[in-house]
This record gives sequence, structure tokens and C-alpha cells, in this order.
Amino acid sequence: MKTIKDSVHDHITVDGVARDLLDTPAVQRLRRVKQLGTVSLVYPSANHTRFEHSVGVYHLACEALDQLGVSGDRAARVEAAALLHDVGHSPYSHNVEELLHRRTGKYHDDVHDLIAGGAVGEILRDHDISPDAVADLVAGDGRFGQIVSGELDVDRMDYLVRDAHHTGVPYGTIDHGRLIRELTFEGGELVLAEGNVQSAESLLVARALMNPTVYSHHVARISKSMLRRGTERLLDEAGYDAGTVRRMDDPGLLSALRREPETAAVAERLCNRDLFKRALWVELEDVPESVIAANHDVIRECEREIAAAAGLGREDVVLDVPERPEMTESSTRVVVSGEVRRLDQQSPLVEALRAAQRSQWRLGVYAPADKTDRVGRAAVETLGLDLDGALVNERRSGWNARLDEFADR
Repeated sequence: MKTIKDSVHDHITVDGVARDLLDTPAVQRLRRVKQLGTVSLVYPSANHTRFEHSVGVYHLACEALDQLGVSGDRAARVEAAALLHDVGHSPYSHNVEELLHRRTGKYHDDVHDLIAGGAVGEILRDHDISPDAVADLVAGDGRFGQIVSGELDVDRMDYLVRDAHHTGVPYGTIDHGRLIRELTFEGGELVLAEGNVQSAESLLVARALMNPTVYSHHVARISKSMLRRGTERLLDEAGYDAGTVRRMDDPGLLSALRREPETAAVAERLCNRDLFKRALWVELEDVPESVIAANHDVIRECEREIAAAAGLGREDVVLDVPERPEMTESSTRVVVSGEVRRLDQQSPLVEALRAAQRSQWRLGVYAPADKTDRVGRAAVETLGLDLDGALVNERRSGWNARLDEFADR
């Protein structure tokens, strides 16, 4: 047994198979992967790691299992899955995950190959636990996979509170103790017991407030886009293997970027926080559907066209098109008047939060600070944007310019 002093949950006792897994290379690697990627360039104290988050998720999983009356081998499998749920993360967490998925076909929760062999697989088998069964739980499969990965999972409960704690942003604070105490199974579904609509709503509100303030803060998006662009060049131009990059840690990826001539410039910018600035920052209704739905190749072609129209090199333009906003937590099940209902069918707050998400969505076009004017004008024409509605949000002489004003300058 090991006791760990945690900044969020105080003392955490790690025992059984989780104790044996704790010091494996796969789990210890998570000490070198930041939970929030490049968000520390916005919030300097956001340096917490996937390791401490994984220990926190294990702790909450143990509490949930106690609440649900699950013990023995079944509980051990869930506890192992909770501790191992993030071993599939690439460096800088989600920042380059989509890029690597296009090359490897694997997201962070596809861990079958990572835990079947090596020390992790050996320890699981020593405890008579199937690595495949644990990997299935990490992916959210089955009745108990919902505890690790689902609408009411302990992963979300931990990261909201932990991210709020380390950024100093209070919006992610939730009553995870209440949420766990009210968990129950109804017809194979993990739900919140009667009288907990507000508890379920608190998860949605916390996520909705943390998203624009932390996860999608414009500086976080710019730095993530630059890191993603550098990593793509590392694969395409420097010849790195995507599978190898997937298993790097944060320092390893940054060192590779700094080492290669093709990526040294972007690495230097990230190291010195010499980031691109917003040339455009455009609301959802002002962006053509063809741009919102564009795939990776189309976006890259748009970048080349914008750069050419601005008389710049393609490395000077980044087009950042987020996916349409969604709220997966809205399908959380709660017991109301003795029947299980979806939260979005019960709570009028859900639609209000969806509207807030849509209003917060922004398309971004980024460029070096001294080139944003040229890139902004070129992007307006190339993307076919509505001049009356779109905004340029970079501050110029202390004011924010509308695009119709900007275009006349």
C-alpha cells in the first residue's frame, strides 16, 4: 500500500493491482505529460500532469465502486482501468492527438496495444486480470466502463476540479462527492438517483464555463495550433514516425522540434512565448458551412491560398476551425419521478448552455504580429466571410475593430 498526498483529494491510498502498476514506465511517463498541454502559456500555474490526474481518477473510481457495492475482481479491473486510462495520451495531451490519429488510427483511449505487453501486461496477468478487459473499460465499454469513460465518469469529475485548482479559475469547482454518492445503476445505465437534476446540471455548467476561459482560451488555441503545425512538419518534412511521436513525452517532442531545421523556428517561438496573433476571430454564423465542414486537406489548401494572397510563405498562416460545439454531458441520465430521463429532456438549462456554446465558437486565423493586417484581409476574401458580421479582435491602439472598419483602413 502507498499513500500519496494530492493537491485536490488530500491523502490517496493506492493498493492492490494499482499499487503495482504505479511505478511502471507507462504510468510514470505521465509525469512528463502536462494535463492541459500549452495552457500554461496562459495560466502559468497550470503545470499539473496526467500522472496526478490519473491517481485522482483512481481515487474517485474507488469511491464510486464502494458506493455501487462493487468489490473483488470486478473492482480491481475498474481500478486498473482508472489508473491506466490516460497511458495512451500523446505528448501535450490532446494538442496533437487528432494529427496523430490521422497517421496511426488511434486515439488516446485505444490502449489495447499499450497495456498488453511490457510491465503493465505482466502485472495485470499476475493479478489474473485480462489486459484486453482493462483496455475495454478504458474505452468505456460495458456496464462498468461507464465509471471510467461516460457521461458521469470519474475522469470528468477529477479533471474539472483539478484544472480549476491549478489554473486558479473557480468555474470548474463541482461537488464531486455528492455526484459519486448519488450514482446508481438502472437497467445497466449509470445514472444519478432521484433528486439530482441540479447535480447533473452542475457538470454542464462547469464544463461550459471552463471551455472559453481555459480550454479554448485564444492563446491556448494559438499555441496549440502552432504546436500541431510544428509536429506535422516533423512528420512530413523531418521524417519522424507518427507511432514514435505518439509515445514521446512533452520534453521529448519539444526537443525533437528544436533539433530539426524544419521545425526549429516554431519550437523557438513556443519556448519563448513568441506566439502568432489573431488576424481574424470570427463568429459561427459568419463562417460559410463549406469552411466549417472542411477537412484537414481543405484547411491546408485554404492556408496556402491565404498566404499567397497576402504575399507570404505558407508557414506564416494558420487557419484554426474548431468542430461544431457539442455537449455530450447533456445525455446524462437522471432519475425523475421514478423514471430515468435524459438531462436535456428534463432541464431547460441545457438549451441555454448550448446557445452559449454556439455564441462562444470562433474561427481563428493566426499570423506573426507584424503580418496580421495582410493576412486578415487575404483571409476575408479567400474564405468568403461576411464583412458586416465578422470581427477582428486583435487590439489596435486600444480598440477592437470590426472587419468593415478594418477593411477600410
